[in-house]
Amino acid sequence: MDSKNGIIGLAIGDAMGVPLEFCNREKLMKKPTTEMLGDGINDVPKGSWSDDTSMTLATLHSIIEKGKIDTNDMADKFLKWFRNSEYTPNNKTFDIGRTTLQSLAKYELKLDKASNCGGSSEYDNGNGSLMRILPITYYCYCKKITEQEIYDTVNEVSSITHRHEISIMGCFIYVIYGIELLNSKNLIQAYKNIKQIKYDKYFSEDTIRRYERILKNNINKYTLDEIKSTGFVVDTLEATLWVLLNTNSYNQAIIKAINLGDDTDTVGACVGGLAGMYYGQDSINQNWKNDLLKFDYINNLCDKFNEVFQIG
Repeated sequence: MDSKNGIIGLAIGDAMGVPLEFCNREKLMKKPTTEMLGDGINDVPKGSWSDDTSMTLATLHSIIEKGKIDTNDMADKFLKWFRNSEYTPNNKTFDIGRTTLQSLAKYELKLDKASNCGGSSEYDNGNGSLMRILPITYYCYCKKITEQEIYDTVNEVSSITHRHEISIMGCFIYVIYGIELLNSKNLIQAYKNIKQIKYDKYFSEDTIRRYERILKNNINKYTLDEIKSTGFVVDTLEATLWVLLNTNSYNQAIIKAINLGDDTDTVGACVGGLAGMYYGQDSINQNWKNDLLKFDYINNLCDKFNEVFQIG
């Protein structure tokens, strides 16, 4: 188990998706993108990552420094990203979501502790906490904590920006699925296992119903036209699992993810994190790794995490 697999996998999926953000799916399907590109709606160089990777790296850095979950410290680092462009590939902060922006502003004004600052309305269920939750998967796995403790940790970390239980449940499913992969389960078995969790211990019936296509049905059996790739957390998680369960390699998964269109950087990041974790970074297209900006910086941060948690 090496944190580089998932973190680098996430960053590459993000960077592959950045130039395609909000692109039309039908157009992409006619001429799929298979290489790292630049420009696009955000007008950034090839290999640039977005807020997805920046906030993931900030989360990882906080865990390295503290050796534990400290949500105030995470929020402090998110502010360093937002205000000072730390954790960015080219000293430029872009693509911050509305709910994340409002939550960090609330924390910056010292109106409450970080884990109470997240948006808590029905309209605050974008994928802004799902996109940065991957380091929590590694943390929970290394700590060998109980399911209840995993839920409590995910709840606290998601709630920095997204405190509604729909967002928290999406993050919880993602983390549990990732832990199953780290426990050497294959993609299908891991999926079967997340269906067995007693979610009613943690979430309301209405929220659980939102994830019915994942938990009661077989998300991998849906057609392409039935899968959405919007910024809504449920759609992003569905697209992530659908891609993973319908591909056979990291590279194939990323190409499928980013060509879904719409919120391509976050779907690419969420798919890339789990696909990298499962297939390993050695399986990643070398050209994509070469193109990724600040590859060595991400690599070194992962080395520090591995050292703190005695991985490898």
